[in-house]
Amino acid sequence: MGIFDFLKRKPQPKSQPLFYDIVCPYCFSKFSPEEVVFRAGHHREDDEDYAMQEDEKLNKYRDRFGLDTVYDMEAVIDPRDIPEEHHLYSDHVLIGLNDRYGVVTRRRLCPHCHNELPVTAGKVPSNIISIIGASQVGKSVYMTSLIHTLQHSTADHFDAACMPLNAEISRKFRHMYEEPLFERGDLLASTQKEKMQEPFIFQFVFKDESKPPLTLVFFDVAGEGMVDQDYLGLHGQHIKNSAGILFMIDPLQIRSIREKIRMQYGGESNEWVPQYDEPRDVVLTLFGDFIAYQEKNKTDIPTAVVLTKSDMLHALKDEDGDYIKGNSNIFNNMIHRKYLNLTESNNIDGEMRRFIEKVDRPFKGTMDVYFSNTSYFAVSALGSNPVNQKLQGVVSPIRVDEPFIWLLYQLNYIEGREQH
Repeated sequence: MGIFDFLKRKPQPKSQPLFYDIVCPYCFSKFSPEEVVFRAGHHREDDEDYAMQEDEKLNKYRDRFGLDTVYDMEAVIDPRDIPEEHHLYSDHVLIGLNDRYGVVTRRRLCPHCHNELPVTAGKVPSNIISIIGASQVGKSVYMTSLIHTLQHSTADHFDAACMPLNAEISRKFRHMYEEPLFERGDLLASTQKEKMQEPFIFQFVFKDESKPPLTLVFFDVAGEGMVDQDYLGLHGQHIKNSAGILFMIDPLQIRSIREKIRMQYGGESNEWVPQYDEPRDVVLTLFGDFIAYQEKNKTDIPTAVVLTKSDMLHALKDEDGDYIKGNSNIFNNMIHRKYLNLTESNNIDGEMRRFIEKVDRPFKGTMDVYFSNTSYFAVSALGSNPVNQKLQGVVSPIRVDEPFIWLLYQLNYIEGREQH
């Protein structure tokens, strides 16, 4: 550590509980490890309890996301139907059953949706990070750019690896998101409200085994759903069981700067979608859905407020710095290694708070009232503004991982240091 480095906060070792509540990374239900059920490790034709059968709960979940029905699955076993002496524990967590035929299964399922749980569930905190934001803010593009950056550079900078939870997620992510954007330069279509994507689940796993893996769940709720109360209740319950939130705002959502940027960039009118949800509307909908049930009507979930498409803010910069200073650091990429550079992060936070206060005071005020732990960021998932849904150069993300790194710091995974 250099002489000018000041150690701001070091992760403190805490006394570990015997086990942790599990948050299912698929349906976001929260439950005790004792409530899990199991998928049988075999099937039998002479015992209908163990025959191949349809799993109604799993298929209900799959139907919600437009996935095919699975008709033949091994039976679901409830641990309460198996004598206690045939329960298998590891670190005080129920991880397996020895069934009536002496066959062991370790395939733990969520009791609510019957998807298979991660191996570490219950043994470590279920720290889940969610991306939220209204329509048109480019959540899919940001998710793709963030995961690509985490996998190819950020993880290495923090002695970690970023991996999809299973091969199916890996295949879908590459085929539907990463290849179109990074290899063909095609912009991703806005998620349609009626077309739900099942969650993309990645784990950020540290080489230091004393640090539990961090689960990244990108539940690509169609942005339009963020201001539709019923839709949010149905598809947005993941937010309240999140350990951290990436809350995305598009500069074009803010009416006072939309026209200014449009005049600067020109472009066809259909490129500038008028039906933007005001950022404050998104917050108020969230408030109605879950913050109202929090103590003191506030949530203390660490929330990174992420202004997207920061490359478009070049249109607003001037020497007086009325909106953005000409030499603002938001236009320069920053690489954090081993720790969060608090000096840099705080400078960006201060600059973006002032910017948001100037261009959308109602939103800033609403955030201050309902969220007790926030930091503001500016990112560009692409590095430049696309033309006709096509990138003009290579994808060059700017600061896309900084909000995530701040959440790592807030959740005590990494240190933060001030540099003078």
